Amino acid sequence: MRPSNKSNRAATKDHTVQNTRIIDIAERLVRDLSHTFAGRVHDRRLCDDEDDTFPPGWVLLKATGCQGLAPEKVQTYQPKNKPRNQELSAAAKAEKMMIASMRILVEHVLAGVKRCRIMHEVFRNTKAHFEDLVMEIACGLHNFRTTLRHDVLE
Repeated sequence: MRPSNKSNRAATKDHTVQNTRIIDIAERLVRDLSHTFAGRVHDRRLCDDEDDTFPPGWVLLKATGCQGLAPEKVQTYQPKNKPRNQELSAAAKAEKMMIASMRILVEHVLAGVKRCRIMHEVFRNTKAHFEDLVMEIACGLHNFRTTLRHDVLE
């Protein structure tokens, strides 16, 4: 599914794929998964095509590729970049650090999904919709491991 670890990634002609995932930070679970798209599809187009609905009161941490995405009844946060030849205000720095600390939890969940070897090796199956199935299985295994781990700790 992802390009293999070759020395010169720019020269590879690998066909990558991507999905959007909605992650519950409190429980560290993957709550929703989009269909698989080609890797060259822009993140914003991917979000627009999926048209996800969020429960009222949720907080959405957006990546920079999803600028302008503002679902109804949802608070959205996106890190602000430092303006050229200026500094960020103390409030903007604090907000950026808060977003980064939550983003780390999201990255840990994504790393848990990628524990399945099939997720980061070259995927050679050409049957239709198998990429979707592989991603669903990997997310399901991550959610299973996480809930099992939390049940044991309680």
